[in-house]
Amino acid sequence: MPQQKDIVKIAIQMPGAYPQLIQLDQKKPLSAVIKEVCDGWNLPGSENYALQYADGVQMYITESGRCAEDLFKGIQSSDAGVRCDSLKELATVSTDVTFAQEFISRDGHLLLVKIVEDSNESNVIMTHTLTGFMELMDHGIVSWENLSSVFIKKIAGFVNAKSTDASIQQVCLDILESMVLSSHSLFLHVKQEITMERLIAHLQVPVTRALFVFQDMFDFLTKKNVRQYIYKNIIHSSGSVQDEMAHYLYVLQSVTLNLQEPRMRTPLDCCSQEQRDILHGLRQAAFETESENSLSHERRRSLCAKEFRKLGFSNNSNPGQDLSRTPPGLLALDTMYYFATRYPDAYSRFVLENSSREDKHECPFARSSIQLTLILCEILRIGEPPSETGSDYHPIFFSQDRLMEELFCVCIQLLNKTWKEMRATQEDFDKMHLCGREQNTLLYS
Repeated sequence: MPQQKDIVKIAIQMPGAYPQLIQLDQKKPLSAVIKEVCDGWNLPGSENYALQYADGVQMYITESGRCAEDLFKGIQSSDAGVRCDSLKELATVSTDVTFAQEFISRDGHLLLVKIVEDSNESNVIMTHTLTGFMELMDHGIVSWENLSSVFIKKIAGFVNAKSTDASIQQVCLDILESMVLSSHSLFLHVKQEITMERLIAHLQVPVTRALFVFQDMFDFLTKKNVRQYIYKNIIHSSGSVQDEMAHYLYVLQSVTLNLQEPRMRTPLDCCSQEQRDILHGLRQAAFETESENSLSHERRRSLCAKEFRKLGFSNNSNPGQDLSRTPPGLLALDTMYYFATRYPDAYSRFVLENSSREDKHECPFARSSIQLTLILCEILRIGEPPSETGSDYHPIFFSQDRLMEELFCVCIQLLNKTWKEMRATQEDFDKMHLCGREQNTLLYS
C-alpha cells in the first residue's frame, strides 16, 4: 500500500535513550505527537517536552513552525490549486506574529515578493499573495525600506492600471499607505510612480485607501481638480459618507491645515527685508500718501508711525514687535496681507472707516487680526496631530483653496461689523474677541 502523503518517517533521539523511528502524521496536533514519543520512553509530563531539529539550524518545532514550513513548500508547488490554497491560508494565518516570525525566518516574504515581481499568477492567487504579504509586513519584523524598486513599481502598476481587479487594487493601496508612512524616501518613490488621474479615479469607488494616500501626498491637494472632486463627488454625493471615509477626510484636513504650523510658530524677523516690505505694503495699501522719497528721514519716520498706529499696531514705531508672539507669529502677517491683496476694497474700507471714528471707538485692524488669527489656529487645531479615531471633518475645508485665509477675511469683517453695532471701545477688546470666537466657531461648524 503506497504511503500517504501526510505520513512521513522520522527518527527522534534523546540523550540517554534509544532513538525512535516513528511514522509522523503531519495532520496530527503537535502535542499529540510529543505525547506518543514520551509514552514510548515512559516519560511523564509530555507538556514539558518539545521537538527540536537535530540538523542545520536547531530550532524548536512549533505548530506555527510546522505550518510555516508546509505553506512555504505549498506556495512553491507546481500545482496551481495547491499554490492557491496555500496562499489563501497564508493570508489568514499571517495575522499571528509567531507564525509570521517562522515564515519570515524561512525568507517566505521574499518568495511573495518574487511572485508579485513576476506577475504570472491569476488574480485570485495574486490577491492572496498581496494580502498575505501585507499581513506579514504589519508585524514590523521586516523594514519596508528593504523592498526592491521592481516590487514598488509592480504595486504602483496595479494601482495605475484601469483593468486591475478591485480586490488587488484595494490591498495595493493598503501597501502604498504603509510605504508612504514608513519613510520619506519611500514617499518620494511612490509619488513618482502613482499617477494623479488614477488616484482620483479610485475615489469614485469604495477604495478609501486612495484618500489616505492623498493624506501623505498632500501637495496633490493644491491641484484644484482633486479638492473639487472630493467636495462634489464624495462629500456631496447622493450617498452618505461612511465612517472610514469620514476618518480619511478628517486626517487629510488635519494634515493639510498643519502645513501652517511652521509659520504659526515663527516670529517676525525684524532683519528680514521681505517681511518688512510686507508690513509697509499693508500700510501703503491702506493710505494714499505723498511720495515718501521726497520726505526727510524724520518726516518719513513720523508719517510711518502715524499710519501704523491707524492700522492698529500697538508698537507703531516698530510694528514688527507686535508679531513677535508665537503663536500666531508670521501666520498673522500672512492673513493680513492676504486680506489686503485679495480684497483690497474691503481692506481699505475697514481701515479708513476706523480711522474716521473717535479714537476710543476704533477697531484696531492689526491688533484684532493678530488675535483673530490666534483664535482661528485654535478652532482649526493647527499644530495638533490628527487623532487615530477622529472623523470630524468640515465640508468647508474642501470648498476652499485657502481656508485659513478666507475664514480670516470673513471673520475680520464680521468682527468690525459687530464692533460698530455694539459701539465697542478699546476697553471692550477682550470681550469682543470672546464674542468673535463664538461667532467664528459657529461659522466654521
